[in-house]
Formats: sequence, C-alpha cells, structure tokens
Amino acid sequence: MQEVFESGLLIVVAGLAAVLQLIGTRPGSGMTKKQKTMLWRILAAALLLLALQAAGPALFDGLGPAGRWVRLACYLADYAVIGHDILKKAVKGIRNGQVFDENFLMAVATLGALALAVYENGDYLEAIAVMLFYQVGEWFQSYAVGRSRRNISDLMDIRPDYANIEQDGKLEQVDPDEVAIGTVIVVQPGEKVPIDGTVVEGASTLNTAALTGESLPREVKAGDEIISGCINMTGLLKIQTTKEFGESTVSKILDLVENASSRKSRSEDFISRFARIYTPAVCYAALALAILPPLVRIFGLGLDAGWETWVYRALTFLVASCPCALVISIPLSFFAGIGGASNVGVLVKGSNYLETLSQAKIVVFDKTGTLTQGVFEVNGIHHSQLENEKLVEYAALAESASSHPISKSLQRAYGREIDRSRVSDIQEISGNGVTAVVDGHAVAAGNDKLMDRLGIPYIPCRSVGTIIHMAIDGRYAGHIVISDVVKPNARAAIQALKAAGVRRTVMLTGDASRVADHVAAELGIDQVCSQLLPAGKVEKVEELLRSKGQKEKLAFVGDGINDAPVLSRADIGIAMGAMGSDAAIEAADVVLMDDDPMKIAKAIKISRKCLGIVYQNIVFAIGIKLACLLLVALGLANMWLAVFADVGVMILAVLNAIRALFVKNL
Repeated sequence: MQEVFESGLLIVVAGLAAVLQLIGTRPGSGMTKKQKTMLWRILAAALLLLALQAAGPALFDGLGPAGRWVRLACYLADYAVIGHDILKKAVKGIRNGQVFDENFLMAVATLGALALAVYENGDYLEAIAVMLFYQVGEWFQSYAVGRSRRNISDLMDIRPDYANIEQDGKLEQVDPDEVAIGTVIVVQPGEKVPIDGTVVEGASTLNTAALTGESLPREVKAGDEIISGCINMTGLLKIQTTKEFGESTVSKILDLVENASSRKSRSEDFISRFARIYTPAVCYAALALAILPPLVRIFGLGLDAGWETWVYRALTFLVASCPCALVISIPLSFFAGIGGASNVGVLVKGSNYLETLSQAKIVVFDKTGTLTQGVFEVNGIHHSQLENEKLVEYAALAESASSHPISKSLQRAYGREIDRSRVSDIQEISGNGVTAVVDGHAVAAGNDKLMDRLGIPYIPCRSVGTIIHMAIDGRYAGHIVISDVVKPNARAAIQALKAAGVRRTVMLTGDASRVADHVAAELGIDQVCSQLLPAGKVEKVEELLRSKGQKEKLAFVGDGINDAPVLSRADIGIAMGAMGSDAAIEAADVVLMDDDPMKIAKAIKISRKCLGIVYQNIVFAIGIKLACLLLVALGLANMWLAVFADVGVMILAVLNAIRALFVKNL
C-alpha cells in the first residue's frame, strides 16, 4: 500500500511539473528564463525519481554487492539535479555567517535523511521527494513574486525612453535627462510625454491611466499644463518644458514605487525579528531531539526507540520548521498591496505607511484644492441694473490688468478676448478693488470698502463667497458673487470615509469663517477651524494628535506648500498629486494621482485588506507550524506531513498574499 501511495504521489508531482512546463513555454505566460529552467529541473528530477521507484531494489540487487552503491549513485544524481542550488546557497550562507536560514534547514534535513537511508540500506524516496516538493513551492513563490512585480511594472510603464527635439526641420531623439527647462519638445501620437511642461502648439487627447488609474481620456490644448507619463493619443503636441526630467512627475512616481519596499512596516520587522530568533531555536531543538532521548534511554529511563528513530524525528522536525511561509508571504503581501493601490492611482511610499493608513480614524482636510477645486468662478449676479452679461463684461474689462484669481475668474466668465483699447485710467486700490474708464464710463469694481470710499450706497449680499460690488458712472449697478467650487464627489468622499470606519472628519483652512462653515456644512464635515496660518494648522493637528486614542492614527490631506509642515507632522500625510505642490508631494506619505478625494477611502480599504491578509498569513503559518512540530516531536507525523507543513503552507500563504493586488471593487 505504501508503494502504491508513493508511486501515485510521484505521478502527481510529475504531472504537475509537466503542466507547469506547458504553461511556462506558452507565449505570453510571463515566465522568466530562470523559472523555465527550474521547471525543467523539477520535471527531470520527478521523472527520474519515478523511474527509480518503479525499477525497485530488484534491478540493483542483480548487480551484486556493487548494486547498493550504483543505486545510491542514481539517487544522489537525482538529488543533485533538484537540490544542488539549495546546497550552494546553504554553503554560501555559512561562509557569510548567515547559517540559520531555510536553505541550511533543507540541506541538513535532506542530507541527514539520505545518510539514514544509506545506514539502514533503506528507501531514499523521502529525502529526494522533500527537496522536490520544496523546489515546487519555491517555484510557486518565485512566479507569484514575479507576477506581482510585472503587474506593477506594467502599471508603471511610464518611463520615457526619449524626447523629440525639432532641429533643422527634423525630429531628433535625445535622452530626457539632457533636455533643459524651457526647451520645446515634440510629442507625436502614440508617444509618452517625457517631461512636465505647457502645451504651446496643438491639441490632443491624453491617456492618463498609468498615472491616475482612470481610463477617461483628458483633452488638452495650447496653454494647458501637461505632466509626464501620459500617452498622447491623437494630435501632435509641442510642449515647452517647465521642469528637468529628474524633477518631473514621471521620475518622482517611479522613485516612489521603486523605493517603497525599503520602508518596512512593523509587521515586516516582526517577521525579521521572529526569523532571527526562531531559526536557531528550532535548530537547537532538533539537535536536542536527536541527542537527549537516546541519552535518556542509555540511562534506562524507559524510552524504547533507538537513536536512529530520534535522529529521523529531528531531521523531520527541521524540515517542518522552515519559516518560508512567513518570510516570503508577509513582504509579498505588502508589495502586492502597494501594487494594487498604484493600479487605482494611489501611490504609497512604503509598507509602513500602508500599515499606518489602515489604522486611520481621524481624517483632517485642507479646504482649497483638496475639498474644493481651488478655481474661483462666478456663481451669481444679484440686483443687476444691466443685463448680466454686460455687468460681467464691465467687471472683466476693469479687472483686465490684474493677475489676481478673482480677476481671472471674471475674465473667464466674460469668455472673450479682452480688448485693452476699451479700458483706460486703471487704478488698483489695495484691499478695496479697482476703478477704470471702460468705453467712456467710470467703472468701480470691488468690495464694500470701495463702495464706502466712493460714497456709493450698495446692497449687502447674504451669499457665501467673494462679493464684487459694481458701480457705473457713480451709480450702484449690482454685485457679482465669486466662490471656490466644491469638488463634485467631495461630499460622497466624506460619507465613504465614515462608512469605512473613520470616526471624525476635520477641515482646517485659512479662509474666512463664513466660507469655511458653509463648505463644512455642505459636505457633512464634523469639525471646522478657519482663518488659520500654516503654523496654526500645525497647532490644531497637534491638539488632535493629543486627543486621539492610543491605537488611532490621524491622516492629513492637503495640496499646497503651506500644507507641507502639517503633512509631515500627521501620522499619515496624503497629498493631491495632479495639482499639488512639489513640497506637499515630497512631505506626504501617500499621493493621490488624480486629486480625487474618493480615493482616500479607497486607500484606507486597500490598506485594511492588505493588513488583514498579513495577519491571516501570520496566524495560519505559525499555527500550522507549531502543530506539525509537536506531532513530529511526538512521533505522530512523518516526513510527508513535514513537507506539507513547509511547502504546502508556503504555497497557500503566497496565494493568499496575491489577493492584495485585486482592489478594483473595494
């Protein structure tokens, strides 16, 4: 029965290796040359072991006394095919002073099992099968890690290979690093935008999926700012660069992803500390298991098993003790989590930040550019004595010499090119507004202070925003309401955060109390603090940090240069990446590539899924290990169960870790 079981098991292994080889050689499988070579080794070793088992001892017994050694040589050859790289790694580890790793455990356990088989003239199946199963597990692990890395590489396939510069009527391809600020580059349809800049000629549609995770194309035309990493889909664009390649969006994103794994989380640090203590502990425990019971037997204390039995148990104990599942699956879980987040436009700078984000219970927001678009627009015209369009026209012409955002919003509302010849005698009164002569009419545009200054009665406005009172030829003509525009899904983002378990939302802003309270009420924010300078924002965050629970984390979301100190001070800083300042992006721990506040709740859900998978793997791997080690020490489990404990748990943990990549539906 045992022979039937062993032969059937070998057939399964050989069949698995054959199937894997077919998958590996199929075009588009993503297999590396090293992985394909490993599959050939698994297949060859499995088939040779199957043939040797099928031949049986009878074949070698016919060779006389030499038959035993010929049989041993055949099995050793098979062992060398499947295990020579493990032996090399074990020797290298010993030379480098890193003795207690999984390679050392596997080498000692399998060589010891071979030595026992030689001593007893027994079966070599277990020793070689253990190494074979281990290599199958290593292949699965290698393929899973490679798959995860390829997913991230495909996602971040935004590194440009060249930039086009037009010289003498011809396009010349140059290294993006060589392009100076202010250079005009040409991006043809189908090419990546290599460097951040401003479109000076042309119009096109951009694919921003690699940056934002969204497939919706973006339209650009002359005058629009454009960031590197996008793919030009339709028209030819000429772009004047505004940054060097090393400072462009694409370079910073790639640096974030490539350096993310260097910042270990506490869970990963736990695994490292655990492995440093656990591995030598089980080695000494196995040594004690091999030596102490036979000594007890020698002194006549009632243990009947011989030293061969205890040595075998010790070797089996070593095989079962390999902490591969923990050492491999935990970093892979975080790597997959970071990759999954990147896939939806959320860049996390390290696994430690992913772990912190999962504990966020308080989320603090900046207002302008974070919850609002940071773009002022005309939202109302009240008490106008003229046609609304005519009132806006007078205001835009009077404000035509100013670069203030309010002036720009009036000019956008006017919607036509400003004819400066229609305007004269422009005077800007600081803190009040402007006066000018437009088409021969005296026009005043400003706040209530300007009206008081000019002695013109005005009608107060109850709307929230910046109020531009208008007077023409000394008579009040109405007022224009200008306000920042709330982002379309900002309210839904606040609701999503509360649904995700965030217990408190806070808004900090330098804006006036009336405006801040209006925005907070509209969005459903729990607490608002207004009229704050950057230092005041830091103080408020300090207060919130002192008042939060011990296991709670505070996240701050901002986009401006003035938010950088708060982003650094918070437990986790989240920056808006598309329109956010370089200082904010640099100070933040998480970057949202499309400035969508809905992605905050998404990021928290991703981090919690990833941490859940990490804890599942820790509990599962340690629990199964301890149970198997106890059974082995008591003689209730053999080498086959040890193989499952080592390789089986590792495969299951790795497959579980890969789930962290799939975050689209969170």
